[in-house]
Amino acid sequence: MRERRQSGTDRRRAREFEAFVAGAAGRLLHAATLLTGEPAAAKPRAEQLLTAALARTYADWDRLRGEDPYDRARQEIVTRYARGAWRHHPRTGEGLLGRLGPQERLILVLRLYEGVAEERTAALVGLPVDRVRAICARAVAAMRRPAPARRPAPPWPLSLLALLSRQTAR
Repeated sequence: MRERRQSGTDRRRAREFEAFVAGAAGRLLHAATLLTGEPAAAKPRAEQLLTAALARTYADWDRLRGEDPYDRARQEIVTRYARGAWRHHPRTGEGLLGRLGPQERLILVLRLYEGVAEERTAALVGLPVDRVRAICARAVAAMRRPAPARRPAPPWPLSLLALLSRQTAR
């Protein structure tokens, strides 16, 4: 009898979690993509962050007790990103926020994309509120500046052009 009750609880838990993932995974993946700075087409690090965060949220599902699972999953993404970003991925130069450093990107995503209050952001990141405010202002100012122009590709070397003209003459 206990096995039957346990399997019913597991099925209910799985259905609740699947409904949560169906509603929240897209937004969480977009936030993770903004954090990692990966292009929208290929985002393996963002997907890895999301998968790990959802796995942890599922493991803690029964212990949430009224806590918002979206907040828990977002907190897990932020924690995992912050743990590795400063050491391993300083500036990617890719994606929408590629011009920003990891800390600026993290605070900008939390404050402006996710709408997290300054106090909560400061607690998540482990910085004073004034520092979060200053980093957010600096990141916004950096995003408002025009993107640096890409340098044009150098012209073909003359030796390559000469080689090509010789081959076409044959």
